[in-house]
Amino acid sequence: MEINDLTPAERRVWDAFPRGEGVDFREDRSEEAADGASWGPERTVRAEVLAHLLLRGAIPLDGQVPGLNVRGARITGKLNLKYADIEHAIRLRACWFERKPLLYGARLRIVSLSDSALPGLTASTVTVDIALKLSCCRITGPVRLAGARIAGGLFLRKAVIGTAGPAEEGQEAALQFNHADIGTDVIAMNLTVHGQTRINGATVGGQINFDDARLLAPGATALHAEILNVGTDLRAMRLEARGRVNLTGSRIPGQLNLAYARLINPGGVALRASSCVAGEVWLRNCPTIQGGVNLRRSQFDLLHITPETWPPAQIRIAGLAYRALSPHVPAEQRLPVLEREESGYVPHAYEQLATAYRTAGDEAAARTVLLAKLRRHRRTLPRAARVWGLLQDATVGYGFRPLRAAGWLLALLITGTVAYGLHPPRELKQGEAPDFNPVFYTIDLMLPIIGFGQEAPFAPDGWYQWLSYLLIVTGWVLATTTAAGVSRSLQRQ
Repeated sequence: MEINDLTPAERRVWDAFPRGEGVDFREDRSEEAADGASWGPERTVRAEVLAHLLLRGAIPLDGQVPGLNVRGARITGKLNLKYADIEHAIRLRACWFERKPLLYGARLRIVSLSDSALPGLTASTVTVDIALKLSCCRITGPVRLAGARIAGGLFLRKAVIGTAGPAEEGQEAALQFNHADIGTDVIAMNLTVHGQTRINGATVGGQINFDDARLLAPGATALHAEILNVGTDLRAMRLEARGRVNLTGSRIPGQLNLAYARLINPGGVALRASSCVAGEVWLRNCPTIQGGVNLRRSQFDLLHITPETWPPAQIRIAGLAYRALSPHVPAEQRLPVLEREESGYVPHAYEQLATAYRTAGDEAAARTVLLAKLRRHRRTLPRAARVWGLLQDATVGYGFRPLRAAGWLLALLITGTVAYGLHPPRELKQGEAPDFNPVFYTIDLMLPIIGFGQEAPFAPDGWYQWLSYLLIVTGWVLATTTAAGVSRSLQRQ
């Protein structure tokens, strides 16, 4: 290309490049790049001119660093830097692109397209030494960053990617940086993505910040982030996710913060975070999740979720482990959640909840949970075993309610004392029996292992004989179930 072929707008860019000076074509700083299709020739620059400058470079002036620094240009044609090795900074901010830039496999210093409007961006396997900035961009087509290597950060704050419409599984993701390696942070507050966001296998040295983001893929996967590795936190406060959020196998040593988030995927799984390892998981003040939740085999130091946040549909929490659970609410409010486990009765879920209450110093709540566990287990047993379980539950609450046995014994003692006090049993041998005592006679009947010498010398008849049988049988049942309950309690301790 000869310099004589340049338009006045291109000449401005050409002359500014060796000095790294900025060229601003904007008439008003508040104008939107999305309107760039109507901009005239006075601010139109061909993409091949920009590529020529970047590829051929320029002789730097004394004390100056060459670089491309343009605002508000209408860029026609395709900016093709495929496999290029560019040493100069690329700053094309608030620009309108006729065609999507091609940066596939390129090695670049820094790329800033902030506030621009693009039909897409192809930059898979790109290497960026400093940062890639797409903040406030309006990108109608897919953004392809799979396998990208960015030494600094990826900036997507207030960007809008994709176009509104129904999403389908198998459809190309609107935003994808699968297996990308980001050296510092992904800053994506207020990001809006119409379509799927795929970041499977990505490694981020710092944090991912999706605060106030909107990931909209109804009926599909809104965020697909399997085996994601984050250096610190994944923040998504006030996130709106329409479609499945999939974090299977991710590693987040700091916080997975979904406070105030809206997770919406009716008829499907709204949150899948199975086999995850995270420090703290915050679902504080989230509205009820619309869709299923899968946290199987995950490990968290802290899980903050209210009973109301869990979905009314079935959940999957088999193998979920956490050190602490908050907020601290009565056990009766959390137990219904365990009933919704899809695979049915899962003993570990009850044990884990009881451990969390015990860690918080609430032994009463821990006992309530373990009692609920045994009652749930009883429903899985054969009928005969269920009857025995019912007896243990009614009498001593499986050992968690020992005072209940004392209440039964006291009631029976009073009944027997009154009955035999009013109608003493006859003596078997006249003159040889000790003085009759209805209290100790009743105790002798109920507790055969203790003898006060009252039962053998006397023989009740009629209705009172049947009462003695009842006291004997009930006493044995109470003694046996109490012993079983105490033994179970000692084994847990």
